[in-house]
Amino acid sequence: MLKTIGEMEQELQAGKAFFIAGEEELLKKLPRGNWIGGTIPYFMAETGGVVTQEKVFATEVPPGTVETSISWYTEKSLPRLPGDSPDNGFTFVIIPATSATHVSFAQNAPEYEGNFLKNLIGWISGVHLNDLGSKAPKVFNGKTGENSAQDTISMHCTLEEGRIPTIGIINLFRQGDGDTITFDETGFSVGECRINGERENFAKYLTRIEADTRLPLVANYSGAMVNVSFQAVKPEEGVVDLYAPVFSGVEYRIAAPVGDYVTEFSRLLPSGLDTAFSCNCILNFLYSELEGKVTAGMAGPVTFGEIAYQLLNQTLVYLEIRSA
Repeated sequence: MLKTIGEMEQELQAGKAFFIAGEEELLKKLPRGNWIGGTIPYFMAETGGVVTQEKVFATEVPPGTVETSISWYTEKSLPRLPGDSPDNGFTFVIIPATSATHVSFAQNAPEYEGNFLKNLIGWISGVHLNDLGSKAPKVFNGKTGENSAQDTISMHCTLEEGRIPTIGIINLFRQGDGDTITFDETGFSVGECRINGERENFAKYLTRIEADTRLPLVANYSGAMVNVSFQAVKPEEGVVDLYAPVFSGVEYRIAAPVGDYVTEFSRLLPSGLDTAFSCNCILNFLYSELEGKVTAGMAGPVTFGEIAYQLLNQTLVYLEIRSA
């Protein structure tokens, strides 16, 4: 929940462990303790979506956690992440946006050994949109006070026997009934593509069909819908920049339109959830005008990307701890 620096000082001095999100200046003021954090001023609070540079959003490590350890990962060491994650527990990950580890994780995480056998959840840190280009997203190690704009921070959490972590994904988007789009190369920035098998420049294609780029590309992985969101379409340069990579050989379609976000969200929300953590995408926050709106039972940071085993866009991810 949203807390002042003074309130967090008391919590941390009591020895509690947290995942924390907030402005860089606020995170730097927090005392040393058992926490990791990332920069962002956007949140889904219990009372609705909010933008604040005066409070941090703190998620306490869930009950039943018997051991925690904090680790840094560089671009080179990042593939070790799943192997370091506890067998009975989960790993919470925060990656700074546009960093080398962000790019590497986005493109390679599905191939990490044991990735989908462990429970990896987290988010991509960011900045206020007015500060894009002038401030770097960062992550923090609360035990040492160190911060980084390039490396990944994680907290490995071991659960007591009889407690089981479950990671959930709520994605409102489904493939539309338009063209099939494929790419020859994997990447965040693309030029040429194939539209129903015919080669065409992707930026010119999107301009030609007057695509609504608030709707992401969607790939169907055996029933699991994975989004790739648009950052910028540059027809003069013949380039499209994306918030996550497209993968070569995967079939994409532009998403079907979504009606009222909150109504659709409530329809997809499983009943009886008791979430230990959740985060939602900045693009959902902006495009669906979530400031002041409540996504029932799902409070947490609004992020520059969501992590549930791999990088996701325009989704909400959550962690639930259940009894066996």
